[in-house]
Amino acid sequence: MCSHYQAIKERERYAKHFGVVPPVDVDKHDVWPCYPATFIRRPRQADVGDEAVPEREALPGLFGLIPHWATDTNIGRQTYNARTETVAAKPSFRDAWKNAQHCVIPVDAFFEPDWRSGKAIATRISCASGEPMGIAGLWSSWKLPKGVVHSFTMLTINADGHDLMCQFHKPVDEKRMVVILPPDSYDNWLKATPQKSLEFMRQYPAERLLAGAESPTQRSLLA
Repeated sequence: MCSHYQAIKERERYAKHFGVVPPVDVDKHDVWPCYPATFIRRPRQADVGDEAVPEREALPGLFGLIPHWATDTNIGRQTYNARTETVAAKPSFRDAWKNAQHCVIPVDAFFEPDWRSGKAIATRISCASGEPMGIAGLWSSWKLPKGVVHSFTMLTINADGHDLMCQFHKPVDEKRMVVILPPDSYDNWLKATPQKSLEFMRQYPAERLLAGAESPTQRSLLA
């Protein structure tokens, strides 16, 4: 499953695609579990009918959901992906799922290991059109004496029958993929009730994705 992705560097590109300005204090490009990044949610005040409240807001958060009962942030190293088949029952995710704490995670590309050669080759997966991607996720708040820490996780689905994503991970492992949302469904996902959440858990068409082995330049930048 996805433990590494690239955030969107260009603030103008982020704002143009997602219709919201990103936070100024998050500048990580390569994101791993427990790294700071951004996520987009529907403001709580958006449901009170105030036209001054925007439909979306972008917030800083940690990659890897930290449930309210956690004792520290290290749990984020195991909660960066949530399986849709078990998300409603898993203690780490069930409250966020029950309360429809939906978010969209802005992504330029994500990485998966291609094992077809017998060894893992990091493969960069992006949108074939060159546009950013919005991945369906859940967010949570972790309260501390000094304030609140937000965090998020990416939702994943089975990809055994997907023409592209079936190529990744070890041969003996189940094939998985993150839930990439069509841009015109961002607001519908953010507003969806818990009863409607599973309707968005669909495979993104393989022909709309582009996969390529990570270049030596990229490897040196990530080292």
